[in-house]
Amino acid sequence: MAHRIDMYFLFNNQRLDVNVPDWGRLASLIVDRFRTGQGFALATVNLDHLVKLAQDRAFLAAYLDHDLVVADGRPIVWLSRLARRRVALLPGSDLILPLCRLAAAEGGKVAFVGSSQPVLDRSAARLVSSVDGLQVTYLRAPSQGFDPAGEDARAILAELETAGIALCFVALGAPKQEQFAQLGRQLSPSVGFASIGAGLDFVAGHQRRAPRWVRAVALEWLWRMLSHPQRLLPRYARCFAVLPGHIAGALRLRYQAKGRAAKG
Repeated sequence: MAHRIDMYFLFNNQRLDVNVPDWGRLASLIVDRFRTGQGFALATVNLDHLVKLAQDRAFLAAYLDHDLVVADGRPIVWLSRLARRRVALLPGSDLILPLCRLAAAEGGKVAFVGSSQPVLDRSAARLVSSVDGLQVTYLRAPSQGFDPAGEDARAILAELETAGIALCFVALGAPKQEQFAQLGRQLSPSVGFASIGAGLDFVAGHQRRAPRWVRAVALEWLWRMLSHPQRLLPRYARCFAVLPGHIAGALRLRYQAKGRAAKG
């Protein structure tokens, strides 16, 4: 089990924990899973996910079935600081290379599911050339309209289990990737699933990520919005709309902690 911490979000009285606080803890947990042959599902929660989680019960159910949840997005980190229950920033895109290194060090086979075939092929080539001993042995780009709980998904999951995959990067976008991983925990119990959104597109160079200095000053969201305004402006508007409620929730957590400390 992941080390339980106290940063969480509430949706319809259901508690979603950000239960892995930093990379050191995440690496330790995943290496232990690799060595014991246990699978896992890793989700990277961000503000857009918080919007969807409040509206989509199936998405929330999928998230609640994940073993490991980390903070992907500075608003999540800032909310944790406001609550005085800090978690580190662990974007899904930034986890691909270090997770590949862990898998290679443990001799685990790696799979990519999602995106497009050219992206998968180029990502695999680049990562294999960058990580000594990395074994990328399974690539699958599902067709449009892919149902993460349908027959094609079940066939892929059976193949992953049979192929002895230790780590599967899922690049289907939310909520499909988390729902696919949820089903994978049932049908492919020895496989570790990491949902990474557009991460493989960045690795392949099919999408350009914000420059490092933009990320360093916490403006990647603005860089992305200006790059794709028609698609992302409505999304970010919805994200900003839910922030006040989550700020209030973070403050409640902060004052709850103060109250417990005072009683102690």
